[in-house]
Amino acid sequence: MNRFAPTLSRGIARVTESALGPYQTAMIRIGFAATWLLFLVREFPHRQEMYGPDGPWSWDLAQRLVASNHAFTALLWSDSQVWFEIVYALAVLSSVLLLAGWRTRTMSVLFMIGVLSLQNRSVFMGDGGDNVLHLMAIYLVFTRCGRVWSLDARRERLAHQAHARGEWSAPDRVGPVLWTVLGVLLATATGAGRIEGGLLGGWLTVFWGLWAAQGLWWAVRRFARSAEPRVLLDVVANLAHNAALSIIMAEACLIYATAGWYKVQGSRWQDGTAVYYPLHLDYFSPWSALSGVLSAHGTLVMLVTYGTVIMQVAFPFTLFNRRVKNVLLVAMMTEHAVIAVVLGLPFFSLAMIAADAVFLPTSFLRRLGGWTARTRGRLSAVGGRTVPGPRAPEPGVPEGAEPTHVGFTA
Repeated sequence: MNRFAPTLSRGIARVTESALGPYQTAMIRIGFAATWLLFLVREFPHRQEMYGPDGPWSWDLAQRLVASNHAFTALLWSDSQVWFEIVYALAVLSSVLLLAGWRTRTMSVLFMIGVLSLQNRSVFMGDGGDNVLHLMAIYLVFTRCGRVWSLDARRERLAHQAHARGEWSAPDRVGPVLWTVLGVLLATATGAGRIEGGLLGGWLTVFWGLWAAQGLWWAVRRFARSAEPRVLLDVVANLAHNAALSIIMAEACLIYATAGWYKVQGSRWQDGTAVYYPLHLDYFSPWSALSGVLSAHGTLVMLVTYGTVIMQVAFPFTLFNRRVKNVLLVAMMTEHAVIAVVLGLPFFSLAMIAADAVFLPTSFLRRLGGWTARTRGRLSAVGGRTVPGPRAPEPGVPEGAEPTHVGFTA
């Protein structure tokens, strides 16, 4: 027992003292926010037919379904056209701000509300990608996904640099205002009976719990005289983050494992012809000539069919070997990119690539961030203005340090 005590202590310290995978969670935040944003923009001309009050899946049918499954959707608070446009616009806006990493704690909650409101309004409009986005939007709320590659992290870094130089920085005013406004809106919705749930369960408890937790976070950061309350809140936040990150990873593995094992049981997957049939369906053939060329090669169809099954079944087991996992991860992301083009499923593929990003190595993501910053600097220089690249963290301030300002930040 004594032999395992140091290892156990190090493991406990690791999951309580820091939020693991800051670059991976940033990639998930960016990936799913971009996927949902692009979907909303592309479907903007068709939004009425898909989610509007007069759509094929009528408001009354949606209300009856939600009453039975207790799903959350703000679109059923009113059948007004104006209310529908407001919710749709807020879904777009929250996606943009979450993508940029502005007040990520607030935006992650609003992003979740936008995803659930639209998807639960018309449940038959989705596919596998929507299901993944639906789950990940909930998990993101519990992660500290704005520690890097976000406006929150940039604001915090500038504040630390100013403090190191002995400069005075004005207190954050946007956060308290945002928290107060959301509290008023939540109280209004609660008073009107729009949110289902009571004191001990339901979405009402979830929203009020998140709102109260952020108020407690701000109060302790602002007024606590000793470090113990702040340390305790950091430990709780780290535990929630690491638990949510573990669930995201387990969810991705479960998706691939179940898909692979179900394919193994199918006769078309067993004889190597399963990929042939979608290539001849009009719905999955945006480029009919390309689909025809691919389906004309029987050997290629067989290799893709068997390769898909092998990759999906094997992926959870490759996590025990970093090199094999990275190779298979590249292959799976490439396959999703091909699916996006050949089968015309761009948002499904983007959602799966975003989920796969949680397994990308940190060293690669750091190099990707540096390359992106340099590219942006070159483009800015060509445009006639200079944008400074990322600066090294100040002494004593680790890169991606958790913002301490009020408001649902990173």
